[in-house]
Amino acid sequence: MDINITGRHIEITNALRNYIKKRLSKIEKYFKDIFLLVNVTIFTEKSRHQIEVSLSSIGQVINAKVSTKDMYESIDKVIDKLEKQLKKQKEKQKNHTSKPVNKEIQKVESTYQEKSVPKTIKIQKFATKPMSLDEAIMQLSMQKKGFLVFLNSSTNQVNVIYYRKDGNIGLIEPTFK
Repeated sequence: MDINITGRHIEITNALRNYIKKRLSKIEKYFKDIFLLVNVTIFTEKSRHQIEVSLSSIGQVINAKVSTKDMYESIDKVIDKLEKQLKKQKEKQKNHTSKPVNKEIQKVESTYQEKSVPKTIKIQKFATKPMSLDEAIMQLSMQKKGFLVFLNSSTNQVNVIYYRKDGNIGLIEPTFK
């Protein structure tokens, strides 16, 4: 944990610096084996002692600001505020990752894992008759199926035409690289 303490309109004594570091060590348990940068800014305005703390870690920044009449009280309150935020964030992560799994879903997943190789259910054979695209569209409109496989007379390749969801007709042409 890297701690930067800055004072505006106030001199930071060793006792104050040690007290801040001691109180911040309480937060270190939330960041196990993770680099943590802590910026602490202390300043006074009129008779108010204010402290701002910014915790920066991998992918997250947490800020807290407190103002009281006593500097040590401000430090205690800002640490408590940060700890509340960290507990809340940790609880969110905990709840998000450990969602209860339905037993039926577990059954389906286990049967799916057992049947890793898909089975061929039905084989259909199509006679590919050479025809133009216009002829294929006319054939598609006359049959009940939603697609037609044909041999395109202009390209001598097998093509597929089908009805799209928007009502138009789509064409699938093979390309060889």
